[in-house]
Amino acid sequence: MSADNLNPFIPSRTFVQTGAPAVPELDRWQQIGDAEVEMAAEMTRRNELSGGTPVVREFEKQWREWIGTRYAITTVNGTSALYSAYFGLGVGPGDEVICPVNTWICSIAPAILLGAKPVFCDIDPSTLQLDPESVRSKITGKTACICAVHLWGNPCNLAAILAVASERGISVLEDCSHAHGAKYKGRMCGSIGAVGCWSLQGSKPVSAGEGGVVATNDTDIFERACLVGQVNRIAGIDLVGARYEEHQPLGLGMKFRAHPLGIGIAKVQLEKLPALNARRAAYVSGVEAGLKDIPGLRAVQVYEGAERAGFYGFPIRYVPEELHGLSCKAFCCALNEMGLKVSIAPYPNLHNLPLFAKGFDVFTRNRGPLCASEGYAGYRRGDFPKAEEAEENTLFLPQLGDPVPNAAELVLGALRKVADRAPQLAKESQAQASAKQ
Repeated sequence: MSADNLNPFIPSRTFVQTGAPAVPELDRWQQIGDAEVEMAAEMTRRNELSGGTPVVREFEKQWREWIGTRYAITTVNGTSALYSAYFGLGVGPGDEVICPVNTWICSIAPAILLGAKPVFCDIDPSTLQLDPESVRSKITGKTACICAVHLWGNPCNLAAILAVASERGISVLEDCSHAHGAKYKGRMCGSIGAVGCWSLQGSKPVSAGEGGVVATNDTDIFERACLVGQVNRIAGIDLVGARYEEHQPLGLGMKFRAHPLGIGIAKVQLEKLPALNARRAAYVSGVEAGLKDIPGLRAVQVYEGAERAGFYGFPIRYVPEELHGLSCKAFCCALNEMGLKVSIAPYPNLHNLPLFAKGFDVFTRNRGPLCASEGYAGYRRGDFPKAEEAEENTLFLPQLGDPVPNAAELVLGALRKVADRAPQLAKESQAQASAKQ
């Protein structure tokens, strides 16, 4: 072994992305490259390892300028970004927070730990995004916030959601954890509601390994977000005014600060994002265009004025009636057997989880927003029919960061072959079901 290979700051091998690519033969993307490695090494040599370091502050400046907000602050992960945002909005005990039922649990979990009751809403099955009319039906005098999730990088119907929210003076939090660079009517997602949050988790298109960002134009939201998680950020909390000055430099004593090395990696990744989004958009568009010729498969719709980005997942809608009743699950199995790795509904509908279906004694002694003693009634299957149907009939295709030139055609070819076999596959599935009875 050479002397160079013994030096920890001169890697003999570049790191690889978190998790193996779903379809290696179709994807050439390497998420982490030499530039990220060099950034981490340089920061380590400078002992830039904690707090609001120069690289962290430069990244936050770049982020707020890119998104178009007055403020941005980094956090240790996307969940803590959401916690900071909910706290910034003043969400607390006795409040209710409306959230789509088909999102990742971390969209709503921080509100619960602040004492707020989760109120789920149904979705628009054509887009998989929260349904503004379902949101409207869930609003009560206790509603403090609507969590508008831009699921899979597809912006939700913000115009309709903001209109519903403004009728009652309710804040909108944008969960952009899947939607890095997405736009709605020319504005960056995350800059339109009261506050926006992003995840920089290892598989996200801008990755810090673990990390998050909160962005807002509201000074009080920003300062409260700093108070709850940015204790002693080298020179104190990044307060703007004098309102909370007496709480410098420790705030509330909680630490959600991001690790600077992760933010350094994310800074490099942010520079790569436009090219990544362009490659993913071209691949997705190519596949979606070809779906028009395949029975039983539909592209997920995009609202007028919405521009997808991030592309954290590639869902398409499945119509079993057009494929001789063949279930989406059986269709997926046939594709996987061919070597095209697909899945159905990576996120379970939240109301089916025991935590929300039955409730939970969060703070013990029958206290907390998920307790029957606090008025929590739980949920049951059938409460959200559109989301439940979508969970059964949404197919997730491989999402590629750097597709080989014919990737879209290869995916479409596999889909056509299985669709052509649907009559026989349906008979086989029915025979297997009968044999089990």
